[in-house]
Amino acid sequence: MEAVIDKDLASALLAKDLHADALLIVTDVDAVYADWGTPKQRAIRRATPEALAETEFAAGSMGPKVRAACAFVEQTGGLAAIGSISDTPALIRGEAGTTVTFDASGLEVEAAR
Repeated sequence: MEAVIDKDLASALLAKDLHADALLIVTDVDAVYADWGTPKQRAIRRATPEALAETEFAAGSMGPKVRAACAFVEQTGGLAAIGSISDTPALIRGEAGTTVTFDASGLEVEAAR
């Protein structure tokens, strides 16, 4: 039988089982974006799991990362961050990427440029 293991959801499950305080999903983009690929795209800097889960993302790219981050926060009360591997130290401090936390005010996006 063939199977595919989603690395993002598996990471969230492992972090939960290890009682981690935070889950960092490092990738090749600097943040999660609203309206990705359009002239209106804006980085989402902070979001509650509920607000982020209500936003649509590509199933084969950002979607699994967002689902994993939301699941981790919902199940642990910790925080999750998604962003560039080069920003890893800043991700944990909430200074880069997208932070998923119950402390956010819905969906907090950066101002249009």
